[in-house]
Amino acid sequence: MSTAALMLLAWATEVTLGWPDWLYNRIRHPVVWIGKVISAGDRMLNRAGRAHRTRYVAGMFITLLVIVLTTSTALSLTLILPATWWGIGLEVLLAASLIASRSLYAHVLDVARPLVAGDLGSARRAVSMIVGRDPDLLDEAGIVRASLESLAENASDGVIAPIFWGAIFGLPGLAAYKAINTLDSMIGHRNEAYAAFGGFAARLDDLANFVPARLTALLIALAGLRLASLEVMLRDARHHRSPNAGWPEAAMAGALDVRLSGPRAYGNEEVQAAWLNPEAPDPKVDDMRLGLALYVRAMALGAGLLGLAAWGTMR
Repeated sequence: MSTAALMLLAWATEVTLGWPDWLYNRIRHPVVWIGKVISAGDRMLNRAGRAHRTRYVAGMFITLLVIVLTTSTALSLTLILPATWWGIGLEVLLAASLIASRSLYAHVLDVARPLVAGDLGSARRAVSMIVGRDPDLLDEAGIVRASLESLAENASDGVIAPIFWGAIFGLPGLAAYKAINTLDSMIGHRNEAYAAFGGFAARLDDLANFVPARLTALLIALAGLRLASLEVMLRDARHHRSPNAGWPEAAMAGALDVRLSGPRAYGNEEVQAAWLNPEAPDPKVDDMRLGLALYVRAMALGAGLLGLAAWGTMR
């Protein structure tokens, strides 16, 4: 079976089943195990008071160790699993566990439901599960903005990027990307504790997401059927503080004709981020529904491209 076909089956499995609670309760989730290794390395090697270079090298060591362990485990499984229906099925299930399209939709929907009902408190609690900014400072428009930005960014990080690397390198490529992305989410922060220790992981994540972020943006723009989406993406993406996240977020802003990003607060830190599509109005509650529908169409386009790649390898 080709790697593209494997990813297509894995994606279909993830969309249909997700990661069942009964399975999580028994063996947790692969990302949980990756996170445990990262946390252990953080506790042992990330010591305050050490020189910047020392902490950077220590973080580089942990980053490479986690990637090697994760990738070699995935590679070993691909080599020992038999080419039978159950062997292929297990590989598909493992790959599906590292894709997050279903859970991303569910998390954003969990924010949309209380917002539609006018329950701002519940919406703030739900949005705090998917973004790092202070939810108590978010009004209705701020909650919608945060949700749409998370939906756009994680369409790349959680769906297109892992599938992209999996389609090229199979389960080991998918696992390597997931290790890199998990490292970035845990230690790739621009603060005193992690600026040095997580610096290498953050740069590696930027490289791993360079192509997938732009591919995701293009899928969103095409799914939006608005030329303005491409225009906003090309004009505003480079103003985002992230070299990658601005692309799908700008495409989403243009497709929905709303403004995204802008100033926000993380705890006591105020971040003066640039607006994406600044001339557009703030998003409204109904834009949550439109954004989720746009996400589904964009992912369907991505699945179509993956299907073409799988068919091409079988000819």
